[in-house]
Amino acid sequence: MSESARRRPTIGVTAATESVSYGVWREVPAFMSPASYVHAVQRAGGRPVLLIPDPEDAEDPEGVLDVIDALIVTGGAGDVNPALYGEEPHPETGPVQEERDAYELALVRAAVERRMPVLGVCRGMQILNVVYGGGIEQHIPDVVGHEEHRHTPGTFADHEVDLEPGSLAARAVGAERAPVKSHHHQGVKEVGAGLAVTARADDETVEAIEDPSCPFVLGVLWHPEEDEKSQLIKALVSEVK
Repeated sequence: MSESARRRPTIGVTAATESVSYGVWREVPAFMSPASYVHAVQRAGGRPVLLIPDPEDAEDPEGVLDVIDALIVTGGAGDVNPALYGEEPHPETGPVQEERDAYELALVRAAVERRMPVLGVCRGMQILNVVYGGGIEQHIPDVVGHEEHRHTPGTFADHEVDLEPGSLAARAVGAERAPVKSHHHQGVKEVGAGLAVTARADDETVEAIEDPSCPFVLGVLWHPEEDEKSQLIKALVSEVK
């Protein structure tokens, strides 16, 4: 193995179960994650590996974590099951993927326990918060009075966030105020025990949470993989290079 290959860390990227169409095939069940995550990890010098929801690995995730150096818990169309944080579904809460929820919750719990670098993106930030015992705001427009975080389905919204000076989020982003790309209708409600809020939007929406007791455990509500100028995923990869 070459020296450069040894220095290239393996980054696990979680995948969702979706119905996709390709060629002559329509609505075929598939495991997928947007290519933007893969490209962002590659640009940062990492080797991306897609992690497919697996019931056996949800029972014992250690084997998965043994082959990766850091974990990205991705966003996605499905919402986290409200039963996991003790609520009934809001009318706007979308379909859930129970197998994905169980798999990602298990991965994050085990990764945090072994102090592995973890980055939760959008839905992944919500998974992180649930792991720490927190709750989810099921429909943010009910709270902030607007839909600017997801104004057009299929189009990322642009806005800015303020980051706590000296926080992991601010160091990873490289600024204390930064433009971000969002596409979500849910977010953090009750913050999980041991987590700190380290970024907010102008409307006070919680945009980043982190565990100050760990070297790199961070959740962001925006999508750094969609912004080639973002340094956030590079910061994750650099943590294990």
